[in-house]
Amino acid sequence: MAKRCLVTGGLGFLGQHVVELLRSYGDEVRILDIATPQQEIPGVEYVTGSITDAGLVREAMEGRDYVFHLAANAGLWSPRKQDFLTVNQTGTRNIMEAAMDAGVERVVHTSTESVLKSDRSRKNQVCDESVELTYQDMVGAYCKGKFLAEQEAREAAKRGLHVVIVNPSIPIGPGDRNLTPPSRMIVDFLNGKYPAYLESVLNVVDVRDVAYGHLLAIENGKPGERYFLGNQNIRLSELLQLLEQLTGIPMPERQIPYWLALVVSAVSETISDTITKKPPTAPLTGVRLARSPIYFDNTKATTELNVSFRPVMSSLKDAVKWYQQQGWLQPRGSGEMEK
Repeated sequence: MAKRCLVTGGLGFLGQHVVELLRSYGDEVRILDIATPQQEIPGVEYVTGSITDAGLVREAMEGRDYVFHLAANAGLWSPRKQDFLTVNQTGTRNIMEAAMDAGVERVVHTSTESVLKSDRSRKNQVCDESVELTYQDMVGAYCKGKFLAEQEAREAAKRGLHVVIVNPSIPIGPGDRNLTPPSRMIVDFLNGKYPAYLESVLNVVDVRDVAYGHLLAIENGKPGERYFLGNQNIRLSELLQLLEQLTGIPMPERQIPYWLALVVSAVSETISDTITKKPPTAPLTGVRLARSPIYFDNTKATTELNVSFRPVMSSLKDAVKWYQQQGWLQPRGSGEMEK
């Protein structure tokens, strides 16, 4: 039977893929988002506004069976640092309270891998959902806000709401219209904006697999439990090699030391905070998170949710093709993707 679903942040990179999947299964979808759609999807109901508006959240929650809570301040930088706390923590509290009052059956809360690691973590540590860090361990305002948001979801689960938490890693793939930090990084590398790179270990995953993981989490996930939705652990240098193989565009070979990246990032973010009010090239939070290589284990999600993941090269190929279609890539090198 079709479910009546609310997707907060349903116009975002991940949110649009969740909505697309729900519609393909015949579910009734309502989106709550601060943005307005470029083109409305027939049969989808749109509510425009912020999750910080408790009254609007309650209106959007009416008559819903399932809630996918993806809305958040998801950038690594903001000119107003308080927004990370106001939107992520207060907004999540509004969602959880409204869901309980409305008698919603199940909720999936979208957290992040970033609350599972710190720049003080042990190098080459293997990490999974069992990691418990503190607010003081969080790196930067973004991570602090997402940490507090996850605590709101966990508290709601303790109070009896069927809440499942998912912690996606770094999503890549087609459809990132607003260029989230991972997509912006790839586009900037392909456009030659970075002559060097800071070596780090990333866990990357196809955004479409993360979206399907959300549906599996709401059906199969245990309330109050976390599930890490990530695929392959890969060094940034290896990811750049894959991009070079895929596009024929030479990637930078020169590494920069962590201390230099930290200094440049701190200066850049200070200029952004005080003068330009535009995102820095390398947000300080991102650089600090790169300090300690962490390897993630997705065993719990693959066994309990039965989620599977496509090859990283396939995800990169679809992402780059989509960037080309948007006209975001400047001609460089051969510019030809492998067939």
